Amino acid sequence: MPTHTLGGVQIPDDIWWQDEFEWSPVEQAREHSIAGALVIDEAERQAGRPITLASNPRGGWISRGAIKALRALADDAGQTYTLTLADAREFTVRFDLQAPFEAVPLRPANDMTDASLYRLTIRLIEV
Repeated sequence: MPTHTLGGVQIPDDIWWQDEFEWSPVEQAREHSIAGALVIDEAERQAGRPITLASNPRGGWISRGAIKALRALADDAGQTYTLTLADAREFTVRFDLQAPFEAVPLRPANDMTDASLYRLTIRLIEV
């Protein structure tokens, strides 16, 4: 069964790309000139596409051990990683360090192990 991978860490394939169609590769700015004409500037963005991967309510759960490995990647400042999706698309990314990820245990307990399952949201930026 294919999985996603981020920097060598396997991520379940039923974690989905939440904001895949919310980004445009074209930036646009509009303003009116002194004469009142509309001036539109457009340019292609070079990088910066957000990639948010998230568990769904019925799946996409990930082990605490994998989350610890992802945390180590996020804590390595300035690094870029290859994100390979289950459909073989590849992206060069870095963590969005304003909020790199959220991990919520399915069943919180005092004795969590590396096998304990979590819901996960990972926030990345394509570079």
